[in-house]
Amino acid sequence: MKKRFSHLTLIILITLFFLLANQVTAAQAVHIGSQKSLASDYGVTLQTGATAKTGAIGTTVSYTLTLKNTGIASDTFQLSCAGTWITACQVDIGPVQPGETSKFPVKVSIPATAANGSIDTTTVTVTSTGDPSASASVSLTTTAAFARPLVMVSSYYVNEGNITPGQDFTLTLTLENVGNSPAGNLVLSFTSTDFFPRETGGVMAIPSLNAGGSVTISQQMASSYALSGYSIGTLAGTLNYTDVLGTAYTEAFTFTINLKTPDYNSVNPTATPTTTLRPQLVVGRYASSVDPLQPGSQFNLNLSIHNLGTADARAVTMVIGGTVLPDAAGTPSPGGISGAGSDLVNFAPIGSSNLVYIGDINTAAVQDVTSQLIVNVTTQPGAYPLKLSFVYTDSKGNRIVDDQVITLLVYSLPQVEVSFYRDPGILYTGQPNMLPLQVTNLGKKTAVLGNMKVTAQNAEMTNNISLVGTLDIGGYYTLDAQMMPMQAGTVPLEVTINYTDDFNQPREITQTLEVQVEEMPMPDPGSMGGPDGEGMVPEPVAETFFQKVLRFFKGLLGLGSEKPNPTEYPVYQEGAGEGVIIEPAAPAP
Repeated sequence: MKKRFSHLTLIILITLFFLLANQVTAAQAVHIGSQKSLASDYGVTLQTGATAKTGAIGTTVSYTLTLKNTGIASDTFQLSCAGTWITACQVDIGPVQPGETSKFPVKVSIPATAANGSIDTTTVTVTSTGDPSASASVSLTTTAAFARPLVMVSSYYVNEGNITPGQDFTLTLTLENVGNSPAGNLVLSFTSTDFFPRETGGVMAIPSLNAGGSVTISQQMASSYALSGYSIGTLAGTLNYTDVLGTAYTEAFTFTINLKTPDYNSVNPTATPTTTLRPQLVVGRYASSVDPLQPGSQFNLNLSIHNLGTADARAVTMVIGGTVLPDAAGTPSPGGISGAGSDLVNFAPIGSSNLVYIGDINTAAVQDVTSQLIVNVTTQPGAYPLKLSFVYTDSKGNRIVDDQVITLLVYSLPQVEVSFYRDPGILYTGQPNMLPLQVTNLGKKTAVLGNMKVTAQNAEMTNNISLVGTLDIGGYYTLDAQMMPMQAGTVPLEVTINYTDDFNQPREITQTLEVQVEEMPMPDPGSMGGPDGEGMVPEPVAETFFQKVLRFFKGLLGLGSEKPNPTEYPVYQEGAGEGVIIEPAAPAP
């Protein structure tokens, strides 16, 4: 009975052991399966179209990155950006479904203090929130570049296609600012011996053009008959503009115009050309009587008007500031010539209205016209276009308007005065004298001046050059120069101060002061010890021992014991002959 019980107990224990072993193996399998599922459920990749970009100093460069969930479970991702420059990026992204992508921006701000060509690297990292070990990174390289405008001709065309020599046409061109800062004060001028501008003086002005912006302009041109037989003609253009700091830039362009060439193999009869009789007024030259022009300047504007057309221009009237254009039929607005809408903000006529009657101008004739204008006191320094309209009739009575544009430069130069801050008095030849000079700003704005230098003829100058610097309104600067004149009389002092004007050109201010110089006074010849004042005043002769003993005994006897007078010593006597010394007489007892 005991043996059967022990065998049964052994069988039960073995059965329980195998059951427990199977349960442990199943648990281990479940645990291993969960680890494999966790490792395969989460994954991420990160890509970008451009890992390196260049931006202007003080601007923001933007990158677009693409995140892809490569796992099999929906996931949310943490985003971090590390770099020296300030970077704007999201905190988290998601949820993103398995196999899907999500795009997000990263913006890197280039500081205004960054040096030209400096580089910063930004590291962008995305991390799975389901499994922090699943992550991806991308490095972005940003380079700082100097900002400047760059205006180019992106396209141009001629409305007539191939041009017949002598034919009028319209040149249309597009200017584009491909730089990374705005361009201002754009002035485009045309120069050619084969093509002539119509309706303008060959100068076109554009106030400003932002970075990345473009503008389309048109210029009516006339071609020369001298181009006959040529297949192309060239037209040169020059574009001047400035950046936001006033730095000037110049671009040169060449426009190629296709020309029609005659077909010498054709058997068609030669057609008789029909000449269109039309006057054409062009401003050939202009000048101002005042140079340079400043706010408040009154000046005479001198114009030379050429009639380059094939007919006479009758009853020509010039409208300063421009006038209305005629309609398609050639008829201007009712009321005759209108000058009320002219642009006279910066330049206004004085002494007469802005309508200047010129009279008839025959074909190939030149007419000189002068008009008195004034610069507005509120006008800031710069290049200003001034529109001129010429209204006239042709031989058939048709009313025609030719518009011209000229450019006038306005400066704002320093107004300073050089003087003495105290009376220098009378100067003497051969002696160093101080010149108490002072320069005062009398203008209405702060002046920045360079070196101040004072010079004079027949004089040695020291400490005569000094840098003035910035002078506020009403401010002054003093200079104590040293002068040793070599010649008596009125001596002019020339004071020169250099500076840079509003168009970055070197200039000088020169003013003249006068000082009085006299000869250095000499001692009176009568006080000299020799004949004709050539000798020197003698010094007293030292007493000997016996002379002192003699004065002692004279004192005892009451004959006087005072020292002898210096005049009692040997002197030259006039008439006694050269080299003869006359001893002084002994003092009376």
